[in-house]
Amino acid sequence: MIEAMRRPATGEGVSPFRAVTLALAGTLGVGNIVGVANAVAIGGAGAILWMWVSALLAMILKYAEIIPAVLHRRERRGGGFYGGAYYYIKDRFFWKRRYRTGTVVAAIFAVLLTVNALSMGCIIQVNAVSSAFEGVLSIPEWGTAILLLLLVTPWLLRGTKEIAALTEWLVPIMSGGFVVLSVAVLFLKKEAVGEAFLSIFREAFAAESMAGGVVGFLTSKAVRIGTMRGLLSNEAGCGTAPTAHAAAQTDSPAAQGVWGIFEVFVDTILLCTATALVLLVSREEIAALGGDAVMMTVRAYTAVLGDWAGYFLAAAILCFGYATVLCWANYGMESVAFLSRKKRWKYAYILAVEICTVIGAVAAPESVWGLADFAIAALTTVNLCMLVLMRREIRDATRDWLAN
Repeated sequence: MIEAMRRPATGEGVSPFRAVTLALAGTLGVGNIVGVANAVAIGGAGAILWMWVSALLAMILKYAEIIPAVLHRRERRGGGFYGGAYYYIKDRFFWKRRYRTGTVVAAIFAVLLTVNALSMGCIIQVNAVSSAFEGVLSIPEWGTAILLLLLVTPWLLRGTKEIAALTEWLVPIMSGGFVVLSVAVLFLKKEAVGEAFLSIFREAFAAESMAGGVVGFLTSKAVRIGTMRGLLSNEAGCGTAPTAHAAAQTDSPAAQGVWGIFEVFVDTILLCTATALVLLVSREEIAALGGDAVMMTVRAYTAVLGDWAGYFLAAAILCFGYATVLCWANYGMESVAFLSRKKRWKYAYILAVEICTVIGAVAAPESVWGLADFAIAALTTVNLCMLVLMRREIRDATRDWLAN
């Protein structure tokens, strides 16, 4: 089957870098600013080491799931590519002549991804932005809802290439700005940085630090702000990123998979570590805030840089949340398109995103958290099983890339 998929990319897709920024938009989220505070609050400094260990596993899974996504993608009539986990699920079963099974499993996966896009990727994400705006800037919930509706809707009508073009400059700018702010804090408190690093390794093997690292990693990547409880997995391996990477203009699936490794590095190793060190060098200033992740992070920066840093963080929270909502909305639209190419379903989905944006700004009900937990756990279970079944394709694509 893999031989049939090895053909030159003739359409005009998005650049590999643009594809990875789109995928990064889905994994960064508000939680990479404040979610890591959950790890420190639960397990202390040692939790950060276990976040790094978890990231290494995530890199392997991200690389593995991108390869079949590129191998089994489709070419658009007007140019460019589209794809996702549901396509390689369908192709795998069809290759074994299990047509009904392939159709049903792929459709279930697409439905689950759509559900997750509306719950975790929209409602919970918008709720995080709304909570931060109300706490830092005293902006009412309805104001956040209107702002996000005005920002999100026009881009959903444009499609994947235009959304990827937006994230290509939005993700580097917001990530770079956040890193610069973090470096400024660490420079001003440089006398505490060495002790912060030492505390990570010194406290790493306490039981509570291991638990904190796992929870912090999961919440910073999939829950974004720690509001989603009991999440069973993280986005690496759950089959969401393949939707973004399948659009890349590349003839090498393995080379695009390496971009997935870079994605996890930026997301967890760079941004999460920057946040963690700022929290650790400001332990005394944030001690009284307990488990309030948003205010712990805000206080860690403002205590060193002044109140103006709070406004910067509010803007960063908006940018991270906005990019994540856009990315996940795109994932949902591609899933709906897999289920039906009729235009009315696309517009029905956009309307659903708008409704969920309003709901998320006001509240994130208990049922939404449970629904998102179930959806991402089911997605991960199905996708990991498929990656095991397709391990030979992943191996062969890797060998071809290394040989060239």
